[in-house]
Amino acid sequence: MKRALLSLLLLTLVYALVLASFAPWDLALGAVLSGALLYAFRGFVFGGRPAPAPGLSRRVVAFGPFVWAAVREIAAGTWQVALVTLRLRPLASPGMVKVPLGERTPVGVAVSALVGTISPGSFLVEINWEEGYALIHTIDAHDPEAFRRSRQEFYQRYQRKVFP
Repeated sequence: MKRALLSLLLLTLVYALVLASFAPWDLALGAVLSGALLYAFRGFVFGGRPAPAPGLSRRVVAFGPFVWAAVREIAAGTWQVALVTLRLRPLASPGMVKVPLGERTPVGVAVSALVGTISPGSFLVEINWEEGYALIHTIDAHDPEAFRRSRQEFYQRYQRKVFP
């Protein structure tokens, strides 16, 4: 029940943000539309019926450090790309790096891909589920092992607690 209410609240919030209006009638319409969507797609969203979200409070607490770490990654990537763009640092070794998926869930893989590609300097090329790796193009691939380690460390320290 908590998961369904939280989903309803979040979808209504997204609706209000898209409209850029928090008028009571807009919120009511958003809640009705969100409820209809959740009901229509309950099998996909909840796997048949809403199940309790284990460790939701821990995930909410860990979300702040996760966002902060993602912002740091974005800032570092922006700085690196700016230095290369302004020709203050040479573009020495761009390339592809295979990053193992490890124990990530499909949602965890999607979040890893989003965080990794929202930061300038790298983007997801492919996910190979059979072999268990993500192929990422990065602006600095001179040490692929260090790149893999940094992605794994980010996952273990910040993302795993929120989006396993």
